[in-house]
Amino acid sequence: MSAATTATRAPAPARAVTAAGVLAGTRTLIAFGLRRDRVRLPVWILALFLCTLSTVGNYRTLYAGPEDRASVAATMDSPAGLAMTGPRHYLDAYGFGAMTGHQMLGFMAVLVALMSILTVTRHTRDEEETNRAELVRSTVVGRHAHLAAALSVAVLANLVLALLLAVGLGAMGLGAGGSLLYGASHAAVGIVFACVAAVTAQITAQTRGASGTALAVVGLAYVLRAAGDAGGDDALSWLSPIGWVQRTYVYVDDRWWPLLLCLVLAVLCAGAGFVLSTRRDVGAGLRAPRTGSPVASGALTRPLGFALRLHRSMLAGFGAGVFLMGAMYGSILGQADEMLKDIDPIQEALRKTGGTMAESFASMVMVVLAVVASVYVVMAALRPRSEENAGRAEPLLATGLSRARWAGSHLAVSLAGGTLLLLLAGLGIGVAGAASSGDAGLVLSLTGAALAYAPALWVTTGVAAVLFGWLPRAAQAAWAVPVYAFVAGYLGPLLRFPGWTKNVSPFGHVPQLPSAEMNWTPSAVLTLVAAGLLWLGLEGFRRRDLECT
Repeated sequence: MSAATTATRAPAPARAVTAAGVLAGTRTLIAFGLRRDRVRLPVWILALFLCTLSTVGNYRTLYAGPEDRASVAATMDSPAGLAMTGPRHYLDAYGFGAMTGHQMLGFMAVLVALMSILTVTRHTRDEEETNRAELVRSTVVGRHAHLAAALSVAVLANLVLALLLAVGLGAMGLGAGGSLLYGASHAAVGIVFACVAAVTAQITAQTRGASGTALAVVGLAYVLRAAGDAGGDDALSWLSPIGWVQRTYVYVDDRWWPLLLCLVLAVLCAGAGFVLSTRRDVGAGLRAPRTGSPVASGALTRPLGFALRLHRSMLAGFGAGVFLMGAMYGSILGQADEMLKDIDPIQEALRKTGGTMAESFASMVMVVLAVVASVYVVMAALRPRSEENAGRAEPLLATGLSRARWAGSHLAVSLAGGTLLLLLAGLGIGVAGAASSGDAGLVLSLTGAALAYAPALWVTTGVAAVLFGWLPRAAQAAWAVPVYAFVAGYLGPLLRFPGWTKNVSPFGHVPQLPSAEMNWTPSAVLTLVAAGLLWLGLEGFRRRDLECT
């Protein structure tokens, strides 16, 4: 019997991974990302664009004469005023362009950073957390394709915004060169924080953790900028990307070179994000999850305790934010008379609220703080929708846990958490206001004024609950409540909106404490409306099928 022999085939040499290989599929993922964000990004871009143009148009109406602008410049030339706006050099020639760069650039930079961060984490960490990235990577898709596509979508969004701002402001007569720099500054700071999000997305395994860490960097950048401008210490402001774009001195000196710092930082952060992504597994983060107890605590075995555990990080972040925001506004209460005495539209709006100048100003500020708290309320109330989409709700509801207890636990955290945020915001503005004005009674009165908005927040939770229960695919429409509340409640008096526009919002029915008297009837009605909406939302959720994506 003869034995057959076969030649052993040598293994093929391993092919080196090329740049094209690790980025394979990037163009397809960019197109897919733009398709997914076909509504979200245009809404962001148009909102930022129209907000800027309407504000500039408002400046032309409110401060038409040079003496009006000089008066505003004088009121802004204080530590508190500079902390809220930008560096003092803008005040030297306070035309409409300088006013736009001084008052708008730092504020808009935060919003552009928020858009960029949410875009990057949505297309990177959220894809991994929902296990879609692993499925996509099982095809011919490179390791870096997801991150490259996410950054590309964010960069494209920022460039489109920059182009719109340059064209729009140039058409309003602010100057082509300055308008182009103004738009480029927005794109530069947005791209920087998009790349920061590319790094934070590698650190933690949760989308909220990645977004929260990146937003904390934005907050740190804003605080450094504000501290540097208020104290006259440029060294602190030069540590912040927001400080860099403000020091382009758009419409004043039109300096382009600070944007190079943004470009360098963006490249470094993007490179770090790509390198760090090779040091971890898909779906995991560089930071190892903390080892938990082998036995769950009593609270975690109950729906409310478990919901609170899921919400605690976001609640803590918002709590710190609203307290600091309240403290910033409170720090200028003692100077409110001097800062606002020559601004006729604001004086007219404040006179309608009644009370002293400090009390009237505090009443207007309360609307802003309440709107920020309502942002958390909407996010918390829509958390059940996220759990449902991710497929985590179905296994829980397959047990003896009822739908009402599961969804109601998240809504309860939204209700209680929003109230807690109002308490912290009131304490922040009250303590700082008492220190700046020397009136210790402001602590109690301003804390009560903030808590008066609790029923309006509860109505906001109810609206989100109804949409989640009956129209889950339209649940994101709940964001219209805080957006409209800000436009009608804060900008409405300044822009002289008709009175009925304010009454459409639940926030418009809240007594404007401390300048006005407390009226318990609207609060009682809002509470009853909130209870009805919550019941209706839970009833709708009980009747419909679960939807998983």
